[in-house]
Amino acid sequence: MAKTRVGIINVTGYAGVELARILCQHPEVQLTSVTGRSAAGQVLGDYFPHLKSTELTIEPELGEVDLAFSAMPHKESAREIMPLIDKGLNVVDISADFRLKDAADYPQWYDFTHPAPELLAKAVFGLPELHREKIKSAQLVANPGCYPTGAILALAPAVKEGLIGTDIIIDSKSGVSGAGRSLNLTTHYSEANEDTAAYALGGHRHLPEIVQELKLLNLESSLSITFIPHLVPMTRGILTTAYAPLVTGKIADGKKGEEELLNLYRDFYKDEPFVRVVASSPHTKHTWGSNYCHIHPAIDHRTGRLIAISAIDNLVKGAAGQAVQNMNLMLGLLETTGLEALAVYP
Repeated sequence: MAKTRVGIINVTGYAGVELARILCQHPEVQLTSVTGRSAAGQVLGDYFPHLKSTELTIEPELGEVDLAFSAMPHKESAREIMPLIDKGLNVVDISADFRLKDAADYPQWYDFTHPAPELLAKAVFGLPELHREKIKSAQLVANPGCYPTGAILALAPAVKEGLIGTDIIIDSKSGVSGAGRSLNLTTHYSEANEDTAAYALGGHRHLPEIVQELKLLNLESSLSITFIPHLVPMTRGILTTAYAPLVTGKIADGKKGEEELLNLYRDFYKDEPFVRVVASSPHTKHTWGSNYCHIHPAIDHRTGRLIAISAIDNLVKGAAGQAVQNMNLMLGLLETTGLEALAVYP
């Protein structure tokens, strides 16, 4: 039986080349087409030596495929995807162009008017832990942002069960690869090394999708979320720490409450192949190179607050790995196919 032909639009960015790495080892699909205008005509394995066994030529336009991944920047991605949808092709979009359901949010958060607002209702937010069944039948999947993946997974059980109040603070720290491969003074080695800085204090563009998805878990809750990202001097990884007041009476006091909280999280994620609820605070190194998300919920008994910590690799579970997880669901494959690799350590 012939393998499903898949292609990557814009393979030359970090998310695109991570997709290529995973797909080249996938047993059920064949990577047959990759694009990259700046590298058109070059052999993928020459352009990226760690993919040396790959003999695909980088083309300016996508060839004939059965499913496409778009790793284009926001705004540009939507225009690439629209004709593919018209042709009936299945698409996983790694950009933000189809994550938000309200077209009015795009001028505010992404500085452009959406060219295909009718597709926003059709697109499925690609977080399998929340939308697995819809992803299976979707033509267009909007892969979540890296920050929202860690934040939503850290808070989902607590929001769903009404354990916490509406005032939530999310503190996330990301490696520099999250800023992309293009040259940028902020991620220049001399600027980023031995430095940590908060940014987007007025509101990060990933905030609306965090709010959107958490509100869907508890429609009666009116969430007020402060999200502050930080850039830290490492290549990969996101560590998220979320804080929220516990609702009185929902969780027992003391050690019993800690056990109840841990059991609640483990029960929520008991059937999830890529979420591990761990007994102590996770490190980004624990997930490096893997599609896993490690989560540890805790209680600050002095203040009565939930502390929920998550760790992911921003390029795998936060981008390319999750995109392949979505592809597997769309194609009716075992969800874990091609994603079984454990984290690299040290």
